[in-house]
Amino acid sequence: MSTIPFRHIDWSSIPKTEHTGTTGTAWWQTLQFGDLRIRLVTYSAGYLADHWCERGHIVHCLEGAFETELSDGRRFRLEPGMSYVVSDGASAHRSVSEHGVQLLIVDGGFLQSS
Repeated sequence: MSTIPFRHIDWSSIPKTEHTGTTGTAWWQTLQFGDLRIRLVTYSAGYLADHWCERGHIVHCLEGAFETELSDGRRFRLEPGMSYVVSDGASAHRSVSEHGVQLLIVDGGFLQSS
């Protein structure tokens, strides 16, 4: 990974991209630094991801609440101040949000399984 000089991030100036789920919508505001991706993500009420994700993430819940469902059936609820981390290919997961949520998500090559 290359050096990232100090960067002040005003998320209100970062464009949003819309991603439709099986139900509901996700809006991503994304910064990319080499293979490091930092996103502010908002899920609408009634959001269900349209796929099982195999990518690694560090996910931190800022507002609202959501559940991460693992492909083995386990579910984990995250509320403000709670986080999870998973490596690439380690646990297929998808997000579900009944009332909407805002998340900070960081991912990149540093989360690849060895």
